[in-house]
Amino acid sequence: MPSPALAPQPAVVPRDDGVWLVAGVAPVDAQAAVGHVFLSGSCFAGLDYGVFLRMLFGAGPELPEAQREQPLVRFADAIVPFVSARRALYKSVKIIAGEADYFFEPVFLDTGEGEPQPATLKFDEFVADMWIKGIRFGIDAAAVRDAIASGKPARRVVARRLDPVPGRDAAIVEVSDDLHRSNAPRELANGRFDLHTFQNRFPQVKARVRLLRKEPRSEGSRGFELSGIPIEAPAGKDLELTRVAGQGTVIEHLDGYDYLIAAVEGFINVDGKTQRLSIGPKIVSREGVSVRTTGNLQLTGEYEEFGEVQENRVVEGGNITIHGDVFGNIASRGGSVHLKRNLMGGSAANVNGPIRIGGVAANAVVQTKQGEVTIRQAQSCVITGSKVTIREATNCEIIADEVVIGNATGCAIAARRIAIDYAGPRKQSEMLLFALVPDTTRYDDAIADSLARAAAGAAAAERHKAAIDAITTRQDVRSYLTLATRVRKRELTLTAEQLPRFHKMAEQVGPALKDVAKLSLAGKEAQAQHDKMAEQVALLRTRRTEIAGVSTCKVKMLSGDTMLRTMVFQPDAGPPHDLAPKDVKAKLRAGSWSHAPVVHAAQGTLAWTSAPEATSPA
Repeated sequence: MPSPALAPQPAVVPRDDGVWLVAGVAPVDAQAAVGHVFLSGSCFAGLDYGVFLRMLFGAGPELPEAQREQPLVRFADAIVPFVSARRALYKSVKIIAGEADYFFEPVFLDTGEGEPQPATLKFDEFVADMWIKGIRFGIDAAAVRDAIASGKPARRVVARRLDPVPGRDAAIVEVSDDLHRSNAPRELANGRFDLHTFQNRFPQVKARVRLLRKEPRSEGSRGFELSGIPIEAPAGKDLELTRVAGQGTVIEHLDGYDYLIAAVEGFINVDGKTQRLSIGPKIVSREGVSVRTTGNLQLTGEYEEFGEVQENRVVEGGNITIHGDVFGNIASRGGSVHLKRNLMGGSAANVNGPIRIGGVAANAVVQTKQGEVTIRQAQSCVITGSKVTIREATNCEIIADEVVIGNATGCAIAARRIAIDYAGPRKQSEMLLFALVPDTTRYDDAIADSLARAAAGAAAAERHKAAIDAITTRQDVRSYLTLATRVRKRELTLTAEQLPRFHKMAEQVGPALKDVAKLSLAGKEAQAQHDKMAEQVALLRTRRTEIAGVSTCKVKMLSGDTMLRTMVFQPDAGPPHDLAPKDVKAKLRAGSWSHAPVVHAAQGTLAWTSAPEATSPA
């Protein structure tokens, strides 16, 4: 312990169970107390540098949970002398552009009794020495400890200045798409204008939708020079949401932010002069979708139309309901599409959700990537979806996971599960059925490859083990290992005369021990390969079983030539029904000859079930 004249300041409390800092003391007082210890010729043994930085500068990692809200915070094991002989081991440090670099090299301690003895630097002493040399902040503890532990000559950056982070100004950001109405023609990505589409005809929102959010200003965070001098950061400027809040909106504090929220469901209006945002009553369109009234529509909310959708017009949105006939194209990003009357020559598509058509769909395309398609009557349509349910279908091409039809004539249908009450050809159109079965060739090949790799890994591990055993059973290697183990466990202490012979033994068996280390590493890698491949085989087999499933096709009554074939699909390429309309026709009509018939019947019933395992193409 230092002399009483150089005793630690009140902020530092040495005890039998460690050295503690008084919590809540001003950083400048804590720095002064620690500096007093260093100047007295002492250092902190077992220093926790993260706690040290947090208590002295308020920077670095947060304190451990157990030390928070405590009157004293432990940061070291003890205060020990830092003698001048050991202080001489630490060289000068070079500071360039806020970084300090230090050259680590082998050091020797002058004991005053002859030739200097090899020595090792200590991190605790390094911190004390740097403090005396003016570097009191930003030491890279991990880099210093690593350099000391390696014992190899190297130049390392041992400390860095912490730059301040300026505060951010408060800002108002939009959290809802399309807040502005524009009747101008929509500009396309290539710079041209779509004269059939307004830029944004009906910006609309629902009640409780968040429209704007205030991003609060930040105070910034101070930095520190290597000397410990703080570098203050400028704070950001503030503003309030009240300057943009209009009728039909409220300001609420949610999730730590101030939001401008729609108080009612309706359409958005922004005052060009005051920039205040207001929301009026909901508008339901009754004029239909045409070039004159709305142009093509691209909506973010629900849309209900009581009029017709004219030919070549496009309505994009979510949860779309059309009461009149549709001659144009309906595209939904999700929710449901409900056409209460007829779809004539147009299309209805939904990325994720069902499509329902209450009347007739004729010469149309009806597709959903994920959802059910329900149609009362379909004529000459291309239809795809997770599940397709139709009361009466004529001359249609259909692909789905599951198809349920009351009366199907002249159709081409592909699905994993097909259920039809009545089926047969119509005039020149064949009645074609395709049972979809997954191709598991990829998994079979992967399983075989993984099994071969696992076997190779196990064989390699055995070879390496045998080679290690052959080396370690040699007399000289076994003798050295036995002696080295006893010395390491302090069961045996070598005399000064015995040490040279011990070192000579180590030199003699050194190459053999290096070979053992290499073989051991290679053996572990080989065993790890075996274990990894075995685990992969189990996962592949489970996945193969999940994908295989069972395909079925059932027809209660046949009224003419009906052909059932199998159609192999790639399960990892996405849903088999996720195809363009022209590809659906080509796959079911033009390519039907490439699939051998499984069942060919003209009357009676049809009931077919695939094998429990998936098939691979012949």
